Amino acid sequence: MTTPVIECRNLQKWYSGVHALKNVNLIIHPGETVGLVGDNGAGKSTLIKILSGVHHQDSGEVMIEGRKVDLRSPKDAMRHGLETIYQYNSMVPTMSIARNLFIGREPLKWSVFGFGLMDQKRMRAESVQAIADVDLHLRSPDALVGELSGGQRQGVAIARAMHFKSKVLILDEPTNHLSVKETDKVIGFVRGLKAQGLTGIFISHNMQHVFQSCDRIVAMARGEIVFDKPTAATSIDEVHALL
Repeated sequence: MTTPVIECRNLQKWYSGVHALKNVNLIIHPGETVGLVGDNGAGKSTLIKILSGVHHQDSGEVMIEGRKVDLRSPKDAMRHGLETIYQYNSMVPTMSIARNLFIGREPLKWSVFGFGLMDQKRMRAESVQAIADVDLHLRSPDALVGELSGGQRQGVAIARAMHFKSKVLILDEPTNHLSVKETDKVIGFVRGLKAQGLTGIFISHNMQHVFQSCDRIVAMARGEIVFDKPTAATSIDEVHALL
């Protein structure tokens, strides 16, 4: 049996007396894309924030490829290969594509005590290759992210995850507020994760998008996982009826 890329064991989380996660157990295997669904307040965001290193569980364990990890910050999560693309994209609109792709991980020509001169030439060259690898055609790595469409921004974020050899890509409502054409592009990116060697977690309220993109559906309600089935073995109606 393949070692799970992520395993959550008995995760519990409280916020000021609110029991946000109740004994959550979840296994995600390499190469699969899991759709995480549920109403607002179901616990999806809390679970994702724990896996992203934004929050820490009050009890329970997170295992990455069979090893227990302690995710205390987003950098911890990235170091273990977990990259998150949030609903309100974690990019800086006034910075270039190249700067956004390397933000927080800029290559330096030289450094002294962690300070140095960024290698802009390398960043531009590697950015061109990274966006080409996800079949994204942009005019220049020096273009500002603020000039890109929503779908293109999601494409750059996915390119960033692939460039830094992430194991798991967590997408939080990536199709919200996008046109039909841009939504189709993002769904295409998600479907292509497996071919790129990535595991995906796709959070969305849009069941159609989840069923088009994912191998497995996991539903949460009141802080618990209440449903877990392969996409081929269930239907939108079954999931809606449960939630």
